[in-house]
Amino acid sequence: MAHFRGEQGEERGMELFTADGYWWSRLAFQRALAALYLTAFLTAALQFRALLGERGLTPIPRFVARVPFRAAPSLFHFSYSDRRFAAVAWFGVALSAAVLVGCADAVPLWAGVLMWAVLWALYLSIVNVGQTWYGFGWEALLLEAGFLAIFLGNARVGPPVLVLWLVRWLLFRVEFGAGLIKMRGDRCWRELTCLDYHHETQPMPGPLSWFFHRLPKPLHRVETAANHVAQLVVPFALFTPQPVATWAALAVIVTQLWLVLSGNFAWLNWITIALALTAVDGHLIGDLLALSDPAERGDPPLWFTMLVLAATALVVVLSYWPARNLVARRQRMNASFNPFHIAGAYGAFGSVNRHRHEVVIEGTDDPPGTPEPRWRAYEFKGKPGDPRRVPRPCAPYHRRLDWMMWFAAMSPAFARPWFAPLLGKLLEGDRATLRLLRTNPFPDAPPAQVRARRYAYRFTTWRELRATGQWWHRTPAGAYLPPVTLETLSTTARRAGFAPPPEGP
Repeated sequence: MAHFRGEQGEERGMELFTADGYWWSRLAFQRALAALYLTAFLTAALQFRALLGERGLTPIPRFVARVPFRAAPSLFHFSYSDRRFAAVAWFGVALSAAVLVGCADAVPLWAGVLMWAVLWALYLSIVNVGQTWYGFGWEALLLEAGFLAIFLGNARVGPPVLVLWLVRWLLFRVEFGAGLIKMRGDRCWRELTCLDYHHETQPMPGPLSWFFHRLPKPLHRVETAANHVAQLVVPFALFTPQPVATWAALAVIVTQLWLVLSGNFAWLNWITIALALTAVDGHLIGDLLALSDPAERGDPPLWFTMLVLAATALVVVLSYWPARNLVARRQRMNASFNPFHIAGAYGAFGSVNRHRHEVVIEGTDDPPGTPEPRWRAYEFKGKPGDPRRVPRPCAPYHRRLDWMMWFAAMSPAFARPWFAPLLGKLLEGDRATLRLLRTNPFPDAPPAQVRARRYAYRFTTWRELRATGQWWHRTPAGAYLPPVTLETLSTTARRAGFAPPPEGP
């Protein structure tokens, strides 16, 4: 029997298979994970028609026609319709909500395991056909955490020790991988100057990002150095006895909450916090929340023990690839080494932009040839547009189109599969696409022409903010795509380096 000691010196017994001292830690992790699943399924349900639907920017039917099942396992390989996708997404919302309120703990063990397994399989089906819209590291991270949650059991058994260690191994890879990619990547991380730029140039600034950017530069150095400690030193302490592991987990949580305040990173920070909760001594959580320890449970059934052992063996074997990636000279960031997204590689911001550019899409009622057409801008819900509009909070909700517009501003190559189709949808007045935007300057009829212009953005100074009320200062940086109509879109987009609009599956 292994033992851990709490702050008051009493021994925390840990059986060979289960760790009763982590009861509340598991509960906190699973409820947080259920909330993130709910957010992810809700994001899918509300955005898929415009992005992935039968008439979307990158339709799923076309994707599954060219990508085999073995490369991207998904229920939608067998049959796809927008109605089926909506059913999967909304069922995922309902099941996540049920788990969040405790239904997985109120049912027999096998049913609780099944509920977590269904959540994982449904979201895997979405991610594997999500294409560029689901190419972010937090998608694979949610799947890997969700896979491990299947084997954590429910209120009928104590948390399995092996799975708790696998969760810590995942958290270690997330944090240490992110730290390494920074030190191996942009030199500004080594020079402690990256945060002179990051708060201003990050993909989706939040309402406090302006204030973080305007902090004195010495504080930015402190921020960067603290980040290196949190990601390169603290993760090793996760594998030490209590209470050191708890303090390490709390350091991770505080660091992630700082990032939550400074920007919008979907659920990346929140799921990292959820993972860290599993390393916190459960008695500490119980004491803080004035919760009594649950009643003692019996030994887990044989079938569950064998299931946990098999899952542990699988993850240990698959961990060879991410472990090798950590020590590789050319470390990969946010990479999955198998189509089930188990034991992946993670990291963020290996390089930091020094300047911010935004693509602004405009339309006009005036036909081609009008001497001075009146252009009106489409405004997005999350990304910067109107300089007077303070950046909005949205995380953990993920505005996928807004994020991809950030990449598009860096290079048309990132937008090649979907940008011309996006303009086509605006010229058609497509309702699903317009619902992803904050404003539609043409509510009565679609515009005759649209164009895209590139602007350089920077946060205003204190003096500029007081004088103008503008959070951003922007200057024109040239045309991104010249004016087009529905008839000229395909030709013009091809000449500008974009793929032509899709013509159906």
